[in-house]
Amino acid sequence: MLFSFENIQLHGVGGPRLAVRHLQIPADGMSVIVGPSGAGKSTLLRLCNRLEVADSGAIEFHGMDLNATPVLDLRRAVGMVFQEPVRFGGTVLDNLREADGLINDEAARMLLERVGLDGSFLSRLADELSGGEAQRMCIARALATGPELLLMDEPTSSLDPAATQLIEQQAIALTEAGMPVLWVTHDTAQMQRIASRVICLIDGAVAYEGPASGLFDSQEPEIVAFLAEQTS
Repeated sequence: MLFSFENIQLHGVGGPRLAVRHLQIPADGMSVIVGPSGAGKSTLLRLCNRLEVADSGAIEFHGMDLNATPVLDLRRAVGMVFQEPVRFGGTVLDNLREADGLINDEAARMLLERVGLDGSFLSRLADELSGGEAQRMCIARALATGPELLLMDEPTSSLDPAATQLIEQQAIALTEAGMPVLWVTHDTAQMQRIASRVICLIDGAVAYEGPASGLFDSQEPEIVAFLAEQTS
């Protein structure tokens, strides 16, 4: 298993933000964390590269205590793409060099090709990219460190349908090439398109884990209510 969570508690104002008794993330495919707003999806994702730290419990990465891995080493191994594209000043090449200061033009072109952008983008200013282009640049930048997996926190929520489809296709291609992806969304239609495995969070707890089809068969009232909101 890639990640294992045991008895995780993370508290916020007014009560627990996460209360995960047991959860394992496999080292392949597209694992999708789904659930309503405020369920703890992004918090769970951020625990995986220590952008958040649990108050109690244990998290293992490849069977080793996550906290024993130096944080910079962890974040090179566990790449992350955020909801809004993060653009640094300068060109696309400058942005890739924020992740790998020694990357040469040829290696940078190869990274862009992995996310469906051609080499001409290297000289483009990051601030002039469309939302979809900028998000693909961010994926390329995350890949520049040679990560073992990618965390993707609602990466298409601000994109149009065409750009969303491109990002989904690129993420699926990464999993088919052997890189696991952990993707957060509140959109069950997107979940059905991309997920090989689903983790549904409700009020900070795991309400379901398994294939996407099984989520729709659940009779748990909280899951039924969440799915009803998606179709209303």
